[in-house]
Amino acid sequence: MALQDIKINELVARIERGDIRLPEMQRQYVWRSTKVRDLLDSLYRGYPSGTILTWETDETVTTREFAVEQQEQQNAKFQLLLDGQQRLTSLSALLRGKPVKVRNLLRPIDILFNLEHPDSVQLITEVADENEEENEAGGEDTADANEDDMLKRVNKLAFVVHSKKVANLPHWVSVKEVLSENNDISFLEKAGVISIKDKNYEKYTSRLNKLRSIKDYSYRVHILEREKSYEEVTEIFVRVNSLGAKLRSSDLALAQITAKWPGSLQEFQNFEQSYLDSGFPIDLAFLLKNLIVFITNQSRYRGLNKIPTEEIQSGWEQAKGGMEFAINFLRSNVKIESPSLLSSNWIAVVVAVFGNFCNYKLTLEQEKELRQWVVAANIKGRFSRGSSESILDQDLAALQRKVSVQSLFQLLDTQVGRREILANDLTNRNSRSAYFKSMFLAFKNDGAVDWFTSLRISVKHLGSKHKLQFHHVFPQAVLSKAGIEKQYINDICNLAFIGGQTNRRLGAKLPNEYFPEIIDRLGETALRSQCIPLDQDLWKLENYGEFLNKRRDLVAERLNLLLEE
Repeated sequence: MALQDIKINELVARIERGDIRLPEMQRQYVWRSTKVRDLLDSLYRGYPSGTILTWETDETVTTREFAVEQQEQQNAKFQLLLDGQQRLTSLSALLRGKPVKVRNLLRPIDILFNLEHPDSVQLITEVADENEEENEAGGEDTADANEDDMLKRVNKLAFVVHSKKVANLPHWVSVKEVLSENNDISFLEKAGVISIKDKNYEKYTSRLNKLRSIKDYSYRVHILEREKSYEEVTEIFVRVNSLGAKLRSSDLALAQITAKWPGSLQEFQNFEQSYLDSGFPIDLAFLLKNLIVFITNQSRYRGLNKIPTEEIQSGWEQAKGGMEFAINFLRSNVKIESPSLLSSNWIAVVVAVFGNFCNYKLTLEQEKELRQWVVAANIKGRFSRGSSESILDQDLAALQRKVSVQSLFQLLDTQVGRREILANDLTNRNSRSAYFKSMFLAFKNDGAVDWFTSLRISVKHLGSKHKLQFHHVFPQAVLSKAGIEKQYINDICNLAFIGGQTNRRLGAKLPNEYFPEIIDRLGETALRSQCIPLDQDLWKLENYGEFLNKRRDLVAERLNLLLEE
């Protein structure tokens, strides 16, 4: 095995020219912007950043696209990248100033650099990034966010993910702009430095040069010999990525499947894309789990390398049929219009297997029971109460013994003790709770609408004005100022579902200010459909605790009805 030390600048150039390609076994680009931020921080400080593994081969190997644009392949000889994809893709996007392509959507990577960062190392884990990904409900009200606190946090760091608030500060500059521009003038002027005599001139120019020197950082590149076979290289890929637990088991399974079945990745991606186009996005990891279930009647990836290719291909055809049935059942029969409303995707796998065992011919009784099981498993968070794979295997084993929804209910009842939901079950629950997703389903079934546009609530609305967000009925800033603890501020019974524009319009108003207007325009039904208590005394700040208690009663009552529908 050959070894080379290659600078980041040259590795990026090789990717752009097409001299480095991705084999089919590689997973897609998955890094969030916060991971890129962390990588930059390590490179800037000169910390170790791992190695790169490639393979030169004369074999005809199926490849997949990088998430960054590459030139048309000119050279028949190229290296396949086995380890380092996430790092090099991120660095390519930054150095070239190009977006990455994720699920056929272009996403820019923009990191900001602090010219005034402290000299001491600030642990990134100690400072929450103000631009983390949006919550699962589609967004959160931010009208009352504490801007001063946010600025104090980010100013302790050298790098943060881009946000307009931080980008407008004079001493914060765009990393990709610095990397593409050798002249410091524009960055210094933005920071208020207009003369070499300025006390910050030397510090800022030194830090800008240090940031640019990231391009000269050398990675140790290990190059596997041409004589190795694709199967052997796949085994190396699996072993290397298993040691550091850098890849999920589904990624390693994909490598083994593509080694046996060339071209299978495109088959999986086409199926994945069809559901993305239909508005019900499912990821590749979920499809692979469903595939292994249909092949082996259990959820683990053990022994995948021993399964014949023909059996994998046959299992895939069955798995596709099962997933098509499951998703149609969830959308049409249970009114779950997006996987974001599932407490676990494994619920869909159980529905797929049940449909397959019934040859996709359910009686009316089976349809009702399966629908009620989905709702109950979703509300109770069946697959979040321990090892999800072990729980899934229990359900699969039960269905193999007897194709009956009642056997699934027996396992669920043993696990949760009772299906009935009590008001106390909702105490201290936040937006990540399975109860929260089921609240949305219940409110949607009752015809809940946005409080200004009168659009029925949906996770599929188009446009930022109408995109679903969860709204704090009693504003966060007001409650925080009143000394209410954060867990009570973010209690799910202080949350309602409205569009982004309406959320911003309400801002930090108290409910006793804006609820009367909503009733005048839309009637009490607009509040009642989201289980808002109509006693106006409960809308006052001093009665916040009583408001939560009353709404818990109403929500629990509504969720119990949902279990019976």
